[in-house]
Amino acid sequence: MKTFKKIVFWSLVGFAIIQFIPIDRVNRPVNHAVNFVDVKKTPQKIRDLIKGACYDCHSNETVYPKYAFIAPISWSLKSHVNEGRERLNFSIWGTYNKELKENMLSRAAESVQNRMMPMPGYIPYHKEANLSDAERKLIGSYFEEMLKNKTY
Repeated sequence: MKTFKKIVFWSLVGFAIIQFIPIDRVNRPVNHAVNFVDVKKTPQKIRDLIKGACYDCHSNETVYPKYAFIAPISWSLKSHVNEGRERLNFSIWGTYNKELKENMLSRAAESVQNRMMPMPGYIPYHKEANLSDAERKLIGSYFEEMLKNKTY
C-alpha cells in the first residue's frame, strides 16, 4: 500500500509539473484576401458548415476548448491542429498553387463524404461538426463543382 501511495503521489506531482509546459495557442492573423470562404465567396450555408466542421483544425481561426489548457491533452490537440494546417489551411488558400488546390479539394471532398472528416473523435465535443449526410453531400458537391469547373 505504501508503494501505491508513492506512485499516486509522484504521478500527481508529475501531472502538476507538466502543466507548466504550455502550447502555443496563438492564431496567426487571417488575411481575408487569401482566406478560402472570402476568396471563393462561399454561400453562407456552406460557409457556416465549413467553418463549423473544418476551420478549427484547417485554418488560423482555431477556437481552443477549455480542455486545450490541460497537458498532455493540449499537446495532442496542438499536434492535430498543426497536422491539419499542414494538410490544408483554408486561411492561406489564395497562396497555394493550382495543383495543391486541386489535390486538397479532391481529398477534402472525399474525406467529408466518406466520414473521415471531421475526425470521429472530434465530433462528440463539437456538435457543429456533426454533419448530416445531406450537409456532407452539400460540402462535397461544392468542392467537386469547383474541381469540375477548375474554379479553385
